[in-house]
Amino acid sequence: MPKMIRSEATGLLLIVSIAGNAHATVQRTLLLLFRLGIFAWACVYLVAQLRVDESSVLRASLAGGGLFHDVPLSGLLMVAVLMGVNWGFEAFKWRLLVQPLERIPIWKAVAATLAGCSVSLVTPNRTGEFVGRVLYLRPEQRIAGASLTVLGNLSQVLVTLVVGTFGLLLMVLLELPLPVRTGWPLGAVAFVTVLFTLAAAVLFLFPQLLRQLLDLIPFLRRFDRHFRVLSEVPRSALLTTLALSALRYVVFTAQFVALLLLLGADVPIDHAVLAVPVVFLMTTLVPTFMLTELGVRGGVALALLQPLGGAPVVVVAATSLLWSLNVLLPALVGSVLLLFGRSRTTTA
Repeated sequence: MPKMIRSEATGLLLIVSIAGNAHATVQRTLLLLFRLGIFAWACVYLVAQLRVDESSVLRASLAGGGLFHDVPLSGLLMVAVLMGVNWGFEAFKWRLLVQPLERIPIWKAVAATLAGCSVSLVTPNRTGEFVGRVLYLRPEQRIAGASLTVLGNLSQVLVTLVVGTFGLLLMVLLELPLPVRTGWPLGAVAFVTVLFTLAAAVLFLFPQLLRQLLDLIPFLRRFDRHFRVLSEVPRSALLTTLALSALRYVVFTAQFVALLLLLGADVPIDHAVLAVPVVFLMTTLVPTFMLTELGVRGGVALALLQPLGGAPVVVVAATSLLWSLNVLLPALVGSVLLLFGRSRTTTA
């Protein structure tokens, strides 16, 4: 959790510089350069993943001798539609959280969410997505909006930790094979997981503590008046946010399980339903950055699903396709929206 807070705090520096009192022309120039940089990075990132990462969808498909040849198109379309549902839930969640600051239409919330996805490609564990989102808010509301976005991200982390821990416990009780042997290694994983889960739960359910934690960072202390909004979030909004995060979690879990079944991973569906949340849990706990993300996801998925009967090439292909649909494609769309969209540089 401290690493995530530090990553979010680093991004707040960018928000402060953009939302400052500099001349509007200078701000527009900085925003344009920022947008161009994100768009260029998204393009470079796509090419790098396809050329460098051995777990790319194209490589896995070729290695499998036409892996997607017998996959029903309707099944793949269903998974693609769920991608839209996934990001729709996220847009609704963000719109709900920033509603006290500014009422924005749902189309704008979707655009902001996708723009944030594109920015997140350059931050560890994709923690900096709020930087792209708050550009769609009024300048004077951006720092407060960033803190609320952090709160929304925390709700998703909390759901991932809780469900993943439950899945790990059931796998242990059912004596399913795990990459971590029983004894102290498994105990250490369980201890870290429980510790992170409790920390996420406390910070999310009591956001005033998150405000105090941000105030401990010296260069953010002077923005406490913007973070005050964290202490004013009603409990009903917190519970609704948590529910939307849970629905979103169900969607991308269903996507992964469906891809494993469609591609013929030979993992029993009940085992897959237990193992996939553990995959998400481990990839959340393991630090990732830029080009390492897809490799880490593929490695973790192989470690958990291959002992359950999953063919390596199928597990890698399913992991890569899920990542491409839920992260890479939205990020590319978001980078285009960020490039050609308009952001206000004045309070008028």
